Amino acid sequence: MAEFISEIGNNKILMTTVIAWMVAQSLKVFIGTIRERRFNFKWLVGTGGMPSAHAAGVSALAVSTGFEYGWDSAVFAVALIFTFVTMFDAQGVRRAAGKQAGILNRIIDDIYFRKKIGEDRLMELLGHTPIQVLVGSALGIYITFLCYR
Repeated sequence: MAEFISEIGNNKILMTTVIAWMVAQSLKVFIGTIRERRFNFKWLVGTGGMPSAHAAGVSALAVSTGFEYGWDSAVFAVALIFTFVTMFDAQGVRRAAGKQAGILNRIIDDIYFRKKIGEDRLMELLGHTPIQVLVGSALGIYITFLCYR
């Protein structure tokens, strides 16, 4: 068991990815606490917010894979495609699902409390904003360069 833990700790790609994710998630909590003048546990474990921890983690994963295995390796290509899919999902699909949940909650409230349904149109781009994803990605790349200097 000790050997397994030691090997995990020596996996530079994994450690860089985890560090990038933790820094982004910590920044999200810090920014949220400053902005709202209160701590919200959801910022620590939830999704969404500035910067995107998803983007930071997958960007660190792709760049550290490039450093370890070469920029022309199949492993880097897989990590890069995974990064793009994850970042697209973080700023598109998950955001839309969150907005839909908000609309459904309002419909339930309208039916229950007001006995009527509001007529809001559903927006299509939700979840992380593109800037949150961009900042998260830049943070992940920056942390990777720090870890590999």
